[in-house]
Order: sequence, then structure tokens, then C-alpha cells
Amino acid sequence: MAIDDSPSSIFSPWPDRLRHAALILLAAALALSVVVALGELSLVRACAVFACIAAAALVPWRLHDATASREDVRGVNPVEANAVSAVVAGMPDPAVLLDRAGRVIHLNAAAAELAPALRKNELAQFALRSPEIITALREAIATAEPRRATYTDHVPVDRWMELVITPVPVPTQFGGTDKCMLMTFHDLTPLRRVEEMRADFVANASHELRTPLAALSGFIDTLQGPAREDARARERFLGIMHTQATRMARLIDDLLSLSRVELSAHVRPEASIDIVPIIRQVVDGLEALAAERQVEIDVDLPETPVAIAGDREELLRLFENLIENALKYGASGGRVIVSLSQAASGDPSPEIRVMVRDFGPGIAPEHLPRLTERFYRVDVGDSRNQGGTGLGLSLVKHILNRHRGRLLIESVPKNGATFTACFPRPKTLVPTQS
Repeated sequence: MAIDDSPSSIFSPWPDRLRHAALILLAAALALSVVVALGELSLVRACAVFACIAAAALVPWRLHDATASREDVRGVNPVEANAVSAVVAGMPDPAVLLDRAGRVIHLNAAAAELAPALRKNELAQFALRSPEIITALREAIATAEPRRATYTDHVPVDRWMELVITPVPVPTQFGGTDKCMLMTFHDLTPLRRVEEMRADFVANASHELRTPLAALSGFIDTLQGPAREDARARERFLGIMHTQATRMARLIDDLLSLSRVELSAHVRPEASIDIVPIIRQVVDGLEALAAERQVEIDVDLPETPVAIAGDREELLRLFENLIENALKYGASGGRVIVSLSQAASGDPSPEIRVMVRDFGPGIAPEHLPRLTERFYRVDVGDSRNQGGTGLGLSLVKHILNRHRGRLLIESVPKNGATFTACFPRPKTLVPTQS
């Protein structure tokens, strides 16, 4: 294979201007060598001439290279730099950077998910059709001042959002400054839900306390007036007043218990507790209620200790609520089963399960997801007649959450209901207290 030894082939990998300068220097070196050989020019002068020719050939190439670099830098809009894109992409909330005309320069993944119609180099108004957003954006562009707006997003589900538009000064290509618009979106839905729950809780608690309080006030007025000398009426009214006072005391007790559990929800109990004697203690304490309702309690518990990491008082309250509910609302079945089972040691998430089953009328499927809500009742009248506060299962759920457990509810109408408290199985099963 032939090899091209021509000067242009040797210098071909070099840039054009550098290659041309090299060819000029090569030709000058050959010419000066000939002149020196003929004695027409001394070697020192020949070197000086060559240095001048080299400077004339190379300096313009270096100047062109520096000028080209400056032009390349000026050709990049500072706002479109990778650093700005990385800052917007790294923001946790949906964020969009717009120019003064309202066109999208950068947006992060959260913003693309929130508004899939957003496109780079396109006007944001076309993608964000909410009137509140468009109004705030136009005002921010016109005045170059921050703007806030709240709006409701109904697709795919209802969400309450807050938009914050912040003018951001940025350098321009020609050394000046301009203001882009940084739009950030904040999801206010969790705060709105909490506020609604708080308002509902206050309203329900006030209503539940007002009912027995009104009954007490009414009977007190009656006893002080028309029934002052009526011994039979006084006896009857005092019994009703005692029932209402007990109901109000239990409601307050449940509210305080729920508040205490919620305050310590982030702290998991560490004491090792044998739950078998706790369950037996609760069953023994409810024997009177079972006899009154003519319900038989069948207990199926192991003889050996079963320990979990727990709080004794909270566990007593938990099992008391579950078993008492079964006795009150499943009394027509005539029987309640309380049993304890343990998952096999090979199970990836071993649990200890305490099951309370009744054979009463059962619960309709549409009520099951809401049973653990505060003050939720399947039958309000029946619940109040039974002395319920509407907080029992909510308290059970919060106690289980603190113990890192879960509540399972299964029911078939006319075939009873089963409530199962599931606790994580600890590594050590030696109880420190019972």
C-alpha cells in the first residue's frame, strides 16, 4: 500500500490555520537554509528572519482561536446553562422557569407530572388553564413582582394547590440582567384534610358531649321543679342521669386516651409484655356484661407465655374495646370467641394475632373501610343505646399503630364479624412483666 509523504498529508490532522502556518514555516526554513549555504546570509541573521516569519504565521492563528472561544461562550444563553437546569430539576416541588414572555425554559419531573402539557420553549399559559394561575402569571410578568395563588385541581382527584411565582434576576448574553419567572407548586391537600378532620372532630366531640349534658340539665331542672316531691320520678330520673353522666365520663376518658396515644405514636413501646394474662384479665372483667347480655365467651389461649413489645395499659384498653364491642353488638349470636395464634417461624413477617369473633348480625361491606374513623357508627341510635362513644375502634387502631401492628376486620352480614389485632413478633419472647 502506497504511503502519502506529502507535507499536506503529514499536517492533515491539524486545524486548517495551524496547518497553513506549518507549511509556511517549512518553506521559509528551506529557503533560508539555501541562502545560508550559498553564503548570502549569516546563520544568526537567518535565525532572526525565521523567528519573525514564525511569529507572523502563528500569532494570527492564536488570536483567531481566542476570538472563536469568546464567540462560543457568548452564544450560550446563561439561563439555558446546565447549572440552572440542574437547580430546577433538583427542587422537590414542581418547578418551572419561564422567560419574561412566559415561555418555558426549564421544568423538573414533578412539574411535568403535574402538568403533562408543559413543553420547553412553549407558552405556559397554554398548558396551565386554571384562571387563577393565568391571572397570577400575567400580573407577575407585567409587574416583575412575586405573586401567590391558590386553586383546586379536580383531575384525577381533588387537590388543593398553591402557586408561588418569584421573579429571578439572571444575566443576559450581552452583559445586562433580565428577570425570569420561577413558578413553584405546593400541594396543600394534606393540610386541608387535617384541617377538615380537626373541624369534624371538634364538631362531633361537642355534639357527643352536648347530648348527655342537655339530658342532665333537663332532669336536674325537673327534679328541682315539678318532681321535687315525687319519689318515684326522682328514682327514675336519677338512674337516667347516672347513665348519661357515665356516658359523658367515658367519652372524655376515650378522648384523653386517644390524645395520649397520638402524642406518643412515634415512640414504640419497648417493654416485653405477656399478653395472655392481659386477655384473661379483660375477659374476667367483662363476665358481668356477658351474663347481662346472655353471651358465652369462649377463650382459646395458649398455656405458655406469648410476649410482645408493648404498653400494658394500652393493651388492656385495646382488648377491652374489642371484646366489649363483640358482647354489645354481637349479643344476638349468643357466643363470642377470643383466640390467639402465632405465625410460623418461617413466615417472612411473623405476627401474633388475637382474634375476637362474634356471631351477631354482621356489618355491611360499605361500612368496613370507615369503622376506625372517629365517631363513625353503623347505627347511631343503637350505638348510643349500647353506651358507645364512637371512639373505641379508632382508639384500637391508634394503639396498634403505636405497637407497629395492624387491625383486620372481616364480616359477612347475618354471619357475625371478626376483628383481629396483629402484632409484630419480637426477636425475644421472654416477658419482663405481666
